[in-house]
Amino acid sequence: MHPISTSPATRDRRFDRRRLFKAAAAGMLLAPGSAAMGAAASADLSSSERKTDMTSSGGFSQTRLARMRQVMRGHVERGDLPGFVWAVHRNGETVVETAGSLAVGGSAAMQRDTIFRIASLTKPVTAVAAMILVEEGRIRLDDPVDPWLPELADRKVLRSLESPLDDTVPAVRAITLRDLLTLRFGLGAIMVWPSRHPIQKAMEERAVAPGWALFDRSPDEYMKRLGELPLVHQPGEDWLYDTGLNVAGVLVERVSGRRLSAFMRERIFAPLGMEDTGFFVPPEKIGRLATFFRQDRATGRFELADSAAGGRFAEPPAFEAGNGGLVSTVDDYLAFCRMMLGGGKLSSERVLARPTVELMTMDHLTDRQKADNAVFFGGSNGWGLGLAVATRRDQIWQNPGRFGWTGGYGTSAYTDPREGLIGVLMTQRMMDSPVAPRHFDDFWTGAYQAIDD
Repeated sequence: MHPISTSPATRDRRFDRRRLFKAAAAGMLLAPGSAAMGAAASADLSSSERKTDMTSSGGFSQTRLARMRQVMRGHVERGDLPGFVWAVHRNGETVVETAGSLAVGGSAAMQRDTIFRIASLTKPVTAVAAMILVEEGRIRLDDPVDPWLPELADRKVLRSLESPLDDTVPAVRAITLRDLLTLRFGLGAIMVWPSRHPIQKAMEERAVAPGWALFDRSPDEYMKRLGELPLVHQPGEDWLYDTGLNVAGVLVERVSGRRLSAFMRERIFAPLGMEDTGFFVPPEKIGRLATFFRQDRATGRFELADSAAGGRFAEPPAFEAGNGGLVSTVDDYLAFCRMMLGGGKLSSERVLARPTVELMTMDHLTDRQKADNAVFFGGSNGWGLGLAVATRRDQIWQNPGRFGWTGGYGTSAYTDPREGLIGVLMTQRMMDSPVAPRHFDDFWTGAYQAIDD
């Protein structure tokens, strides 16, 4: 089977979703584990190798794309993944590939329009929503958030990570939006297992500790529970993953006076044609939502984490989590990434100004803050406003200036302005470590080795 390519002329007609989906169905892969699928992959590659390699209009090598397809399909054939949908985009050309099934043992094959829980790929979207409000002058990056988030006013800060909750000192300044988007406001994931610090246990008891299970009460209740806790560090002092983007989502709601979903729909999703992106899947689309699994390390078997019909994303949530609550498709998220690559604009729709995107996609952390979080940054990444930013090349794909993030539910999306390259990978297998799984590495290696200019 061959990938689905979108030429520059077709690109600007992407809003005719039915036409795209019909084309996608014509190029769909066979079900995982079948002999036909393996034969098709082998035939695809050998056919490419027998003829002179050709470069596509997007600057991709067709032979090398075939290699990428074969490597990625291998993860499904070996049982590493139930399925996937991925896309690479460059110079107006989009290549989309699918394999596997929506559920382990299921008969429904992955489709181009399969909906995934995208987890932390939500973070850059929330950051864009916040920066829209900054551009409109409704909030400033460095103003205190106290007027909208009084639960975070007059903070106390732990004397040390080991301190009991009442061993604190006053915060030296108020929390700002910049602190939230750079994840330096003072609360977040403490990367120690099993949990042993009082603040870790207190966050878990209040159900506000970062993790794969999303908060399921109201935004006001979320902020009330956070407000009961001291900060781990002074605002702006250190980086702690996750929580700041959840708080930023609540801030967007309170500043705009609208639910986060409504604001995102009007200002981001509708202009970009992201028709399948939101905080839940309506009944008429639930059959397109992939079932979500975790893999038992000992047995290799997949265990159900969340079903489609009747699952956590089958109805509107009480809390629309800005840190990881969105569902989306490859085409929808690709549109978001193309907007960012375009300096805030896609086709005739401008979401942000180019200088705003440039600010978001530069590294805002100090060397010490990055060194203290090596498990996330590894000496080659930093953090901008709501997303990671590559700072040096230590992998084929790690091009300085590349920006994006990964999602703990099995998703990855990055944009490389230097190469003009976007990649989006969506799976339904939970990550079980901060270290990227092999299929992530293989996807990004495949995308970059396919560049041919």
